[in-house]
Amino acid sequence: MTSAAWVVADGWTLTRRALLHWVRQPAQVIVGLLFPVLIVVMFVYILGGGMQVPGEGGYEEFLLPGMFALTMVFGIEGTFTAVASDAAKGVTDRFRTLPMTPGAVLLGRSAADLLNSALGLLVMMGCGLAVGWRWHEGFGRVVVAVALLLWLRFAFLWLGIYLGVRFPSPEAVVVMQILVWPVGFLSNAFASPSGMPGWVAFLAEANPMSATVTVIRDLFGNPGAVDGSWTASYGVWPAVLWPAVITAVFLPLAVRRYQRLGG
Repeated sequence: MTSAAWVVADGWTLTRRALLHWVRQPAQVIVGLLFPVLIVVMFVYILGGGMQVPGEGGYEEFLLPGMFALTMVFGIEGTFTAVASDAAKGVTDRFRTLPMTPGAVLLGRSAADLLNSALGLLVMMGCGLAVGWRWHEGFGRVVVAVALLLWLRFAFLWLGIYLGVRFPSPEAVVVMQILVWPVGFLSNAFASPSGMPGWVAFLAEANPMSATVTVIRDLFGNPGAVDGSWTASYGVWPAVLWPAVITAVFLPLAVRRYQRLGG
């Protein structure tokens, strides 16, 4: 086979490894799928009654696009934990001694986590439909929205891989789980930045996740797509460019750091 074919074949072998782990130990996957559902139920039925949203529509239609993006960003925890665990236990070093293409481990991890995120997004959309969320535009716009969400996940996936090979320790896993929450909540996912203090609103609007949330709200026809923020005035471009920048920075850093493991 050609070099490219070997990369794909070895990457698929490592992807199957991750998928088989999830099949044989499904608890982690189930908890990962149910946690965002729990957050949706809590916000819609407990806190939603006191929430004011810009434009027409209920809070559930404002919330769900934000929850879709939040699920994509929070996926960094699973990626980081899996990569750090393999590196700390010597599994990654073992892979490096085997006759496989150098990028297969990272390719396999990224493919498996992207498939897991696609499944999680499907579950979240089903949950959204159950609590009253609807899309009001054509199916083609829904497909574009899903593609942008997975594009966001792909970018943060490489950030998670880099951090996993850079800080492979149990303590770092705990720190990651703590730090990822401000990234998710300091955004426009749960409330419009227009009601936040000036500097907080600026940080929320500058959050890459906020750009994706704004665009997919517009694609779904949900309230909050036009909230007066400066990111909303640029249309789809921030949702495309932010993940591209994150990927361009952390993909090569992750590959370089992986190559230096054990060195």
